[in-house]
Amino acid sequence: MNDLTGVGPARTRAFLGAGLVLVSCLSVQASAALASTLFDRLGAPAVAGLRQLCAALVLLVLVRPRVRGHTRREWAGMVVYGAAMAVMNVAYYGAVGHLPLGVAATLLFLGPFVVAVASARAWREVLLPAVGLVGVVLVTEPGGTVAWAGIVFGLLSALALACYTVFAQRVGRASSGLEGLAVSVGISAMLLLPFSLPAAPSVSGSDWGLVAVSGVVGVALAFTLDFRAVKMAGAKVVATLFSLDPLMGALIGALALAESLTVPVLVGMGLIVSAGAMATWRADRLPVSPMPSGTERP
Repeated sequence: MNDLTGVGPARTRAFLGAGLVLVSCLSVQASAALASTLFDRLGAPAVAGLRQLCAALVLLVLVRPRVRGHTRREWAGMVVYGAAMAVMNVAYYGAVGHLPLGVAATLLFLGPFVVAVASARAWREVLLPAVGLVGVVLVTEPGGTVAWAGIVFGLLSALALACYTVFAQRVGRASSGLEGLAVSVGISAMLLLPFSLPAAPSVSGSDWGLVAVSGVVGVALAFTLDFRAVKMAGAKVVATLFSLDPLMGALIGALALAESLTVPVLVGMGLIVSAGAMATWRADRLPVSPMPSGTERP
C-alpha cells in the first residue's frame, strides 16, 4: 500500500494531518479520564506502564517490526523517542492525579509550544502558537490553590512531549510505515516495567479491561495518528495543533462532570481552534520534512 503521507501538496498533507491530530487529542484525553479511575488502586506510574505494555503488544503483533538492520543512529532515535514516551506518560498521569484534566493538558501543551516557537523563522509564525497559548490559558481559567506537585509533573510532561514531537519526525524520516513507532513503543514499555510488573498481580479482570482500552486508544491509536501526522505536516504544524489537547480536556471534563463552560472558556476554545486552523492553512509556507517513499506494511 502506498504511503499517502508522502504525496500531495503541503497544504493537503497539513489538512489531513490536522484531522489525525484532532482524533489523537480526543483519544489521549478520553483515555486519560478513563485511566484516572485506576490511580487510587494502582498508582499513576503503574497505570502508565501497564497501558504502555498493552499498546506495545498490540503494535508489535500488528506491525511485526524488524529488529536487525537498523543503524546506531536509528537505534538512538528510537530509544530517545521511546524514553520520551515513557516519561511523558508517567509525568502526565502524575499531573492528572493532582490537577484538573484541562490544566494538566495545558501544561503538556507547553512542550510543543516551545518547539513551534523555536522553529519559527519570522515573527508572524510565532504569533500562531502564541494565540494558541492565550486560548489555553483562557480554557483552564488559572487561579486558586496551586498544586505544586502537579505543576512539576506537568512541566516534566511538557519537556517529554517536546522531545516526543521532535523525535517522531526523526524516526519517521528513518523508516516508512509504523516500524520505528512500534519499536519505540516497545522500548517505552520496557523502561516502565519496574512500575508495571509489580502492579500486575493486583490488577483485577475489570481493571485489565480499562487498562487495555486505555492502552489501545490512548497509546497505540493516538501515537500512530501523531506519527502519521508529523510525517504529513511536519513537527512544527503538529506542535501547534497539539493546542487542541487542552480543548479536548475541557470538553471531556464538561461532559463527564457536567461542568458548565464560561465565556472565557468559550473564547479560549475559539482562539485555540483558530490558531490550529491558521497553522494548517499556512502550511505551504512552513518547512515540511522530506518523506520516505516506497511501500511498507503498516
